[in-house]
Amino acid sequence: MAGTNIKALKVLVVGGGIGGMSTAIALRGIGAGVDLIDIDPNWGVSGAGITITGPTLRAFKALGVLEEITAQAYTGEGIRVCDVQGRTLEVLDTPMAPEAGVPGSGGATRPGIHKILAARLQAAGTQVRLGLTVNGFQPQADGVQVSFSNGEQARYDLVIGADGVNSKVREMIMPDAPKPEYTGQSVWRVTVERPAEIDRRTYFLGGPLKVGFTPVSRTQMYMFANEKTDKVFRKGDLHEELAQRLQGYGGMVAQVRDGLNQQSDIVFRPLEAFSLPAPWYRGHVLLVGDAAHPTTPQLASGAGMAVEDALVLAEELTRAGNVQHALAAFMARREERCRLVVESSVTIGRLEQERAPVAQQTAVVQRALAKLMEPI
Repeated sequence: MAGTNIKALKVLVVGGGIGGMSTAIALRGIGAGVDLIDIDPNWGVSGAGITITGPTLRAFKALGVLEEITAQAYTGEGIRVCDVQGRTLEVLDTPMAPEAGVPGSGGATRPGIHKILAARLQAAGTQVRLGLTVNGFQPQADGVQVSFSNGEQARYDLVIGADGVNSKVREMIMPDAPKPEYTGQSVWRVTVERPAEIDRRTYFLGGPLKVGFTPVSRTQMYMFANEKTDKVFRKGDLHEELAQRLQGYGGMVAQVRDGLNQQSDIVFRPLEAFSLPAPWYRGHVLLVGDAAHPTTPQLASGAGMAVEDALVLAEELTRAGNVQHALAAFMARREERCRLVVESSVTIGRLEQERAPVAQQTAVVQRALAKLMEPI
């Protein structure tokens, strides 16, 4: 079977987050013509950092940005599990196969990753347009006609919806698709200075909240706290509300708690997820990343799955005879792996809410990470 004529392929990526930028980079890497649009005219990102697993680092390596990310991120091995007073209960291994050539875990700031990916995709020749979104799709033979929010129209061979958990693209092509569902948990995040003793991902389990630290650079880390709540708080009250919830915790958690004030950059948001039945495409419009398989952060794999989506799509487009064959092959490789992440993350969140035994929670983490270390 002759491969797809990649150099003639015209692709639109909707959404300029990690998934969208990674897709643009991967498809430019195989010679496709790529336009990327993002509804945000300022095209930036804020908030705390993200945890990066070994498989995610492997994906960044395949994308060609690992060195740039690790130069400013923090990488290491293992997950330390502690009680609420900070006493170590166990250390979970996060080994990667030697041939992968990457550490087992790490963390990075969201703005740092955004800057690296944005520079890379622009250097690759991606056409980026901001303050723009899509208003509609009209299927055509071997393609799709796209209507933009500024009144323009254009034809593409393939459209990628990488516009997040509340995807407008998903809503347009799958109006009956499940909606994001609140899991019963919300997460607090705050970035603080990192002491030397926090040298890996560290969890504090057994209390009313699951609390943890992730190093994101040589000098910074972020603290997260998963809480079973559906409350909403005023921005100015977040430091007091979080400090109150951390009463009873010792060690480094207590130190961070006692240092919280109105200047603390605290992010609080509900956790949502859902399972989108396969296939994640209609005609020549495909969903990737959180638009297709949104997950809670318990496995720290949402970003990694989005980057993997980009890599697998690029591989299948070079192998397949046409776009439809490539999308079918993409689904065959991605559905089970992404479903594992979503289901395992939601299960861990449920166990956290139930305050299940620590060993029961960590067992789910270990099983899932072992599967994710397998090749994609």
